[in-house]
Amino acid sequence: MARMTIGALAKAGGVGVETVRYYQRRGLIAEPVRAGGFRRYGADEVARLRFIRAAQQAGFTLAEIAELLALDARSDRERARELALARIAAIDTQIERLNAARAALEGLATDCAAGEGVACPILTAFDPRD
Repeated sequence: MARMTIGALAKAGGVGVETVRYYQRRGLIAEPVRAGGFRRYGADEVARLRFIRAAQQAGFTLAEIAELLALDARSDRERARELALARIAAIDTQIERLNAARAALEGLATDCAAGEGVACPILTAFDPRD
């Protein structure tokens, strides 16, 4: 792969240039030295950027991603597994909260459909004056 500008790197990774710069400030992607007045990126940076994006989609925070990037693929399997299990637990908690919210809204929608001439329970449930 030819060396590319930050714009080409961003495009290859499916992000904006400012996102790449943000990742650089956070230490997730190294800033290459200037060559001919421009910073040039290669396949390693594209792979790292794609790793970051995939890890974000899995729900990892940037701090967790930094730790994952620092782990050795051969010797730090246990820590990587711990991070994944913690992320799974957090996702399970989110699912429980979303299921509870769904059930509450479903009940409000049912109550709203059944009531005639009384205040809508959906609107009154969120009224800060109550």
